Amino acid sequence: MPYLNKFILEKVQGNFDKVEFNRMCWTLCFKKNLTKSPLFISDEDAFKVWVIFNFLSEDKYPLVIVPEEEGRIFDHKGTGLLKRFVVECRAFHLSADRSNSAQIEYLLKKLTEAMGAGSHQEQFEHNKNSLGANQGLSAWELIELIGSGQFSKGMDRQTISMAVNEVFNELILDVLKQGYMLKKGHRRKNWTERWFVLKPNIISYYASEDLKDKKGDIILDENCFVESLPDKDGKKCLFLIKCLDKSFEISASDKKKKQEWIQAIQTTVSLLRVGSPPPHKEARQKRKELRQKLQAEQEELERQMKELQIANENKQEELETVRKQLEEAAARAAVEEKKRLQTQMELQDRFSVELAREKMVRQQMEEQVAQKSSELKQYLQRVCELEEMYKKLQEALEDEKQARQDEETVRKLQARLLEEESAKRAELEKWHLQQQQTILMTEAEKQELETQRIIKERALQVAMQQLEQLELERKQTLEQYEGVKKKLELAANKTKSWKDKVAHHEGLIRLIEPGSKNPHLITNWGPAAFTEAELEQREKSWKGKKATSE
Repeated sequence: MPYLNKFILEKVQGNFDKVEFNRMCWTLCFKKNLTKSPLFISDEDAFKVWVIFNFLSEDKYPLVIVPEEEGRIFDHKGTGLLKRFVVECRAFHLSADRSNSAQIEYLLKKLTEAMGAGSHQEQFEHNKNSLGANQGLSAWELIELIGSGQFSKGMDRQTISMAVNEVFNELILDVLKQGYMLKKGHRRKNWTERWFVLKPNIISYYASEDLKDKKGDIILDENCFVESLPDKDGKKCLFLIKCLDKSFEISASDKKKKQEWIQAIQTTVSLLRVGSPPPHKEARQKRKELRQKLQAEQEELERQMKELQIANENKQEELETVRKQLEEAAARAAVEEKKRLQTQMELQDRFSVELAREKMVRQQMEEQVAQKSSELKQYLQRVCELEEMYKKLQEALEDEKQARQDEETVRKLQARLLEEESAKRAELEKWHLQQQQTILMTEAEKQELETQRIIKERALQVAMQQLEQLELERKQTLEQYEGVKKKLELAANKTKSWKDKVAHHEGLIRLIEPGSKNPHLITNWGPAAFTEAELEQREKSWKGKKATSE
């Protein structure tokens, strides 16, 4: 399976069902390896446990899953199950790498959360430590252990099956959340109960939880957002999922379910925006990197200890060589002493010289021995210092583990702050959309005003043409007016003499005189009763009324 996952399955493109491919591999190998029969769980549940095992196991052969990863199920629940599981694991006499222990812990955590067992954190930590750092399970041993019924005492077969199915949906099928809710239709506007399934980039809804009759999908991307709605139309616990092309109104069964779904969808959209994988895959990759880092540190520490051991052995060899040299020197001194005794009587003078030389040599040898002893003490002191340094390194490693735990706490706090920031950002994006809509409305009004201006300009051109026509008619009437004026002047000359006679009696009578000699407007019915200024004023009033009516 590691070879298939790395070199074949990860390169497959298009609509490829990996679950069916796993089922084919399971059919090829389970009869040969699964010896214990009958099992407390069904064949389908055993297949799902096998697929989960392949997902969590280390990428090396033979595949093993270790207690720390499997025991993570009992981080908050199921302490009694863990205690029985520890006993069963010891009965198998299993062995695995220390770095793989997180896998078994994780699997057991997920199974126990699905079973809904009780919460006892301190007891869980004690039992998890008693599992041992060098124990692990193969796929077939894990299936036989869960299927034996001893691991799940107090649980019926259906509960175990539901737990395995829930873990399988989350880890293998990437199902982040699922459940029944009411959905409002887009055409009939009626409310229908649907089974919703949330995955990293899509929400599918079915007629029932058997997933046979699929009714539709809600495609999630970085532009989607979810918001709570007030109760209306007799429906409570409403929330809205808004995408680019469509919005979906959904009603949860209670406020807790509503908040859980809103939180799950918001988390999924946030992961899509930053391009992160699903939480369980990201956590699995981080745990794997941490195990590799700890293993590298352990190997480096073992390498340093081997170097110290080799250096110690080299020093021991040097000391052994010096000891042999001292023994050889002592043997030579004894031979010389024997010869000296034999020739003492013959070579008295020479003996004195040789004795002095021998004393000098002995003194030099003693100095060498003292020097080597001093070097040996220094070396032993260096070994003690190295041992103290090794203890300090162990303490530093413990401090680093504590620092990592503190860092995990800070990371969780940052994640919570990031979620709050995402909510604020969604609200700002909503305000931005409202502002964009207002701008679009303003642009539409501006375009409408521009259209009205063009219409008015056209109307003004028509009015100007009419005004030119009136001006032409005015000139014609003016010519008529000139003729009438001449007639009036003749009549005025005839009455001038009569006016002189009446001038003496001014105040008794006032003659009707012709109008001003200034040019008058002539209409179709005769001289006009208004001037050109009054005509312009009436034209402006007429144009204003026409613009208002348009």
